[in-house]
Amino acid sequence: MSDDLMTIREMCDAFDVTPRTLRFYEAKELLFPQREGQRRWFTRRDRARLKLILRGKRFGFSLEDIRQLLDLYDLGDNQYTQFARSYEIGQERLNTMREQRAELDSAIADLEEQLRWGEKMMDQIQARKAG
Repeated sequence: MSDDLMTIREMCDAFDVTPRTLRFYEAKELLFPQREGQRRWFTRRDRARLKLILRGKRFGFSLEDIRQLLDLYDLGDNQYTQFARSYEIGQERLNTMREQRAELDSAIADLEEQLRWGEKMMDQIQARKAG
């Protein structure tokens, strides 16, 4: 086969995903491999789409957001709409992640304080037992 096409196994190895993941993205109409009987052949376009899917997932984008962004590729405006929408969703996600980080930082500080208190209480109990 051509260097432009990859088997499902080659895709799995190249992107560190499982065959089940690739079939799932195909079922969700995010990937469109060429079919030859039971075999799937993934094109360069499929590889580019998978790279974007995985990046979007890493950033916490929903599959629906990812699908919409991928669908904007072919609008004929040199991808301006796709880039603009990606930027908008990215900004929203970044704001959410920053809020989550602040909440997590607060929870960590609270837990550290509780652990220090617990350690102090255990030390006092041990001191009473020894004394």
